[in-house]
Amino acid sequence: MKKLLLTGSNGFIGGYFISKYHNMYDIKTFSFLHNDIDSLDCSGIDVVAHLSALVHQMSGASEAEYERVNVTQTLKLAKKAKEAGAGQFVFMSSVKVYGEETTHKYSENSICNPKDEYGKSKLRAEIELQKLEDENFKVTIIRTPIVYGYGVKANIKLLIKLVGKLPVLPFGKIENKRSMVYVGNLSHLVDEVIVQEKNGIFLASDDKPLSTSNLIELIAKNLDKKVYLIKIPFFDVLLKLLKPSFCKRLYGSLEIQNSVTKDILKLKNPYSIEDGIKHMIKGEF
Repeated sequence: MKKLLLTGSNGFIGGYFISKYHNMYDIKTFSFLHNDIDSLDCSGIDVVAHLSALVHQMSGASEAEYERVNVTQTLKLAKKAKEAGAGQFVFMSSVKVYGEETTHKYSENSICNPKDEYGKSKLRAEIELQKLEDENFKVTIIRTPIVYGYGVKANIKLLIKLVGKLPVLPFGKIENKRSMVYVGNLSHLVDEVIVQEKNGIFLASDDKPLSTSNLIELIAKNLDKKVYLIKIPFFDVLLKLLKPSFCKRLYGSLEIQNSVTKDILKLKNPYSIEDGIKHMIKGEF
């Protein structure tokens, strides 16, 4: 049984992974918020799964803070793990390293051109981590779109609340395409790269994208709510002025093509997107 050091155990991704895979690994957790990195003992650790990060903030965070959390802390952990003899470092990155919403599909080989400080910090961390790699220390990078599941926060949580409270919503006939990944599919990918001891860059995604209108309909179905989606002229223009980040995620497209990842790992997602939405609302039993 491999000994795994996992960060981000208090988040919904880390918590899910532990609950699902605790019988497959000897899991030790570490929190940068509550523990001192200088006192961390990595001896005997086989793999580090670094899931914690300063995530994308709608209100923004400083460049220095993104650098400190997503780059400096990540590298300090990786160097400590490597010096102690760990054989693999799994880094949870983001599709934000590619850029923003777009009409073309992002793949593992797409050119990286991050636009915000979050994406830039993730890309810097990726580049510096890869410099540490050698024949005894594998670096595995997993780039994720929006991750959803039971306990999710931010925009999807807001959307669930809106659907639960309002029978009529002005989000009808939105025909964007947005790839997401259910936490169960993401955790399966993490497990596979560890079991197969694969290094390199991998892209996480459910098997198909959803439009915002489709997503709301699936949420309503699993909340047992009847929701009417209407299209209001110029509502998107107004929302862009008032809530530009929220508008971008509601109306923008961000589609992923991760066939390289699936081919290398012989990967099959264990959950459909319909399963994922159901488990996000009702929990996975």
